[in-house]
Formats: sequence, C-alpha cells, structure tokens
Amino acid sequence: MSLINTQIKPFKATAYQNGKFIDVSDETVRGKWSVFVFYPADFTFVCPTELEDLADHYAEFQKLGVEIYGVSCDTHFAHKAWHDTSEAIAKVNYPLVGDPTAALARNFEVLIEEEGLALRGSFVVDPEGNIKLYEIHDNGIGRDAKELLRKVKAAQYVASHPGEVCPAKWQEGEKTLKPSLDLVGKI
Repeated sequence: MSLINTQIKPFKATAYQNGKFIDVSDETVRGKWSVFVFYPADFTFVCPTELEDLADHYAEFQKLGVEIYGVSCDTHFAHKAWHDTSEAIAKVNYPLVGDPTAALARNFEVLIEEEGLALRGSFVVDPEGNIKLYEIHDNGIGRDAKELLRKVKAAQYVASHPGEVCPAKWQEGEKTLKPSLDLVGKI
C-alpha cells in the first residue's frame, strides 16, 4: 500500500538544532509543510553531501514555510558530535532528529531491519500531516536539494489550486494543466 495521502504516525523524538536539543513530534510538525529526509548514518560518505546540499538551500525552503527534518537511526548526541566535527554538517541549521529505536524509520517504511539503518527517503508532508510525495533511494544514490525544492513547490501549488496539476519538469510560474475531457488525447 502506498503512503501517499496517509497521515504521519504519532511519534516523539529529540533533535539537535542550533546548539540545542529540541523535542519533535507529530504534533509539532502540524500546521506547516515539512520535509523528512532519512539517511543511513552520521559520519558516513554520501550523507554529509546531501545534508550540506539541503543546508545550502535551507533559506529557500524556509521562504516557502517548509521545515526540513534530517533523520537517521543515530542519537541526537551523535548528531551534535557530527555537527561539531564536520565542516559540511556544521552548515546544517535544520533539526537533525535522533531515531535510535528506529520508530520513525519504521513508520515511514524506510528501515533496513537487518542493518538498523534507514534507506534514503524524502517525504513531503502537508500542514495537516498527510504525506503528499515521497521518494526512496538505494543508499548509494544521493539526492538533489533543488529537485526536492521543485517538488515541494509543485505540491504546494496543487494544494492551493484545486483542479490544476503540474506537468513534468514544471517550474514555479510556468503553465499548469486543468484536467478535462477537452485535453484527452491533445497533449
């Protein structure tokens, strides 16, 4: 069964953000758009490149009213240590959520049980807590923050413009489509 349009499951976790440990839960993410970015582990290889790329585009996500949550099965203490020792991770200003029990990874169906690690999963969640889009990668394939940003803009556009849809490669400001009988076979 797909996770699209399902509610995120209840959770409580601790995150590291801007020199502090903060509580994060399904209740604290409601009311605004959220992006959950699961990655395998701290102190690894592809992960810091992805998290740094997101950090470089964080202000753009924030302008859209979107909070990013980086999530791995490490503890919030490990996130702090990584933040304090890696130039790439030092750029991260969004919450790095600890998931040592793998509850979140299980809830979002990205846990590799036998390894205790998460797959690379990106989830866009609307203000009501519904998963609007997700993408899961093999752990050797890194993601692109610009493409994730484009997808968030499309999800927000569709949410605020009922009856319209965004075609392939849609960019903010470009034409959308209004599905109708008149379009069938004409695109």
